[in-house]
Order: sequence, then structure tokens, then C-alpha cells
Amino acid sequence: MAISAQEVNKLRKMTGAGMMDCKKALTETNGDFEAAIDLLRKKGQKVSAARADRETTEGRVFIKTSEDNGFGAVISLGCETDFVAMNADFAELGNAILEVAYNAKPASIEELKGLKIGDLTIEEKIIELVGKIGEKIEILSFETLSADFVAPYIHAGSKLGVLVGLNGNNGTDVLEAGKDVGMQVAAMNPVAVNENEIPEDIKARELEIGKEQARAEGKPEAMIEKIAMGKLNKFFKEASLINQPFVKDNSLTVAKYLDSVHKGLTAASFKRVVIG
Repeated sequence: MAISAQEVNKLRKMTGAGMMDCKKALTETNGDFEAAIDLLRKKGQKVSAARADRETTEGRVFIKTSEDNGFGAVISLGCETDFVAMNADFAELGNAILEVAYNAKPASIEELKGLKIGDLTIEEKIIELVGKIGEKIEILSFETLSADFVAPYIHAGSKLGVLVGLNGNNGTDVLEAGKDVGMQVAAMNPVAVNENEIPEDIKARELEIGKEQARAEGKPEAMIEKIAMGKLNKFFKEASLINQPFVKDNSLTVAKYLDSVHKGLTAASFKRVVIG
């Protein structure tokens, strides 16, 4: 049957697919719009499968905090090219996924993909956009954070996002301080908030590295343990957020900076999400 330009345009508006793809889908389904939509979605599934081995090194980070700043959520949505990362449909999908994640607080990315945006699951919405754009798209990470005050920070280019949880603000607005610490986390990539939260396997590895370095430097065996512990303590300062020199004023540690903003204000937690 003949397919009119009006019908093709109607399907294009309904699906966002290309004109030629819409015309072909309507032709193959004899003008049945629902069947044509299913066909276009199946095309998306084929595209997705064909590009499953591609790397998603580009994308965007999306972040949201509650009005009272007691809770925050962040996701990273990956794609293959920066061109797609700047696409309006890609941004719309990222924000829609974030909204669902923020409200539902799923326990994992797999659980998140099973939740719905309208009539489709998030996984189906991703497949739909893959069919339209022709690139692999995937949720790379999803994190939530709760604290007395949760501050968001998005690095330039929206490829790196941080949630910082602060405690002890006692009702004081500490958004700017939180963003400053978010910038710290983005730039310095700490392992943990403090040395006690650094995983034991990392501590053991750093201690062993310190011993091998001391031996390579020809230090006496009796001094190896002490030298290695010194190197480990230096690592603690570099890897734990509150002990790092504050990026805006190296005369202060992050802990001292926060205390100067509001007495008793401390960093309780952080989540760092990055593309690539």
C-alpha cells in the first residue's frame, strides 16, 4: 500500500526515528502504526546487539539533590561519541533516568534498568534511542548519598560528577563549601574520607610497595618496616579526603577548611562518578 508523507511524518514525531526508517517500517507493516513502532524498536535491538562490543568512552553525568539537601542521586550515561553526548534526546533520556533513580532508589543498575519511564522500561527506552541514534548507549554508574547536607558538583563538560555528604552543619547553608569539597574530590580523587575507611587490601599493598621501594634504595633491612610505615602515613594524607591539602588554600587540610566554614562541620561521605 502507498504510504503518505503525512503518515511518515506522524510516525517520525511519535518515535523520533528517521524519515526513511519510518517510511520503510510503515511499508513493511502495511501502515499499522503500532506494528511499525514495534519494528523500529526491534531495529533498535539489532543495532544495540551489533554494537555491544563498542566502548562507551563518552557521555554525560546527571545529578540531583533534594530540596532540603539531605539526599542526592547521580548517574553516568555512556555513549560512543561526544557528538551524541551533546544530543538533546540523549540529555532528555539521561534526565528521565535520573528522575526515576532519584525517586525509586533502586539497589543496582540492573534493577534501575527494569524500572519504567512511561510505558517502557528504562532498558527499552535505551534500546529505542540506540535504534534512533545508531550508537551504543548504557548506564555506566548509579550512586545515591544521604547526609545532613548533600552537595552536588558537576565538572566542566558534565563528564565528572560528585556528591559530597557533610555532617554537623546544624541547619546552616553550606552549599558552597560542599561544592568546594566536590571540586576537591573531582581533582584529587581520594580513596576514602579518612584513613580508617581505606580498604585493608589497599593498605597492605601500599605497605608492601613501601618496603620494596626502601629495599631498592638500599636501606638497611632493620629500617625497612619503619620506612615503609612512613610512606604509608604519607599515602594516608594523599588518599584520605579530610587529610588532603585543600585545593583552594594549601595551608589548610580539607578538615580544617570545613571547620573554618562552620565549627564542627565534617565530610562524612562522597560519591565520584566519571565518564571514560
